[in-house]
Amino acid sequence: MTVRQGWQGRFYEDFAVGDVYQHPLGRTISESDNTWFTLLTMNTNQAHFNAQVGEASEFGRRLVASPLTIAIAMGQSVTDTTQNAFANLGMDDLRLTAPVFVGDTIWSESLVLDARTSGSRPEAGIVTIRTRTLNQDAVEVLTFRRTFYVHRRGAERARSLFPQAATPLSLETEQARP
Repeated sequence: MTVRQGWQGRFYEDFAVGDVYQHPLGRTISESDNTWFTLLTMNTNQAHFNAQVGEASEFGRRLVASPLTIAIAMGQSVTDTTQNAFANLGMDDLRLTAPVFVGDTIWSESLVLDARTSGSRPEAGIVTIRTRTLNQDAVEVLTFRRTFYVHRRGAERARSLFPQAATPLSLETEQARP
């Protein structure tokens, strides 16, 4: 029996300047997403939750709250960039380059701009990426730069915390089930 770990994310050593990661999950933004986000964040701009205000705007419909678009874009990048990170150090050059509407599907990709070892944390490195987000029509809607601390491979704090079952999962144990 061979136990194969699921994707563990990238460690500092896996980042190479110039690499591009096209994050695998697109996300269609629903009306509920937008409404709940405005409620949770106390965003009182009616362009996000009032149909009449949205229809009267230059866009002719409600806008998705920009911080929601930013949050989804960052989330889309985690599996490829910050799954083994332990601190975001900064987000810079944030640009909202096109509006996002309910029903849009957004996709993100990231370019590695810089990777350097940490002088104060020997088990970590500092990586800077540029992330851009596209809608379903390949129109860029968002771009930002982000810098973060990420564990080096083998770092004690990056070890797997997956619990060890008393009985390992295997074909033998499955076939022995009643």
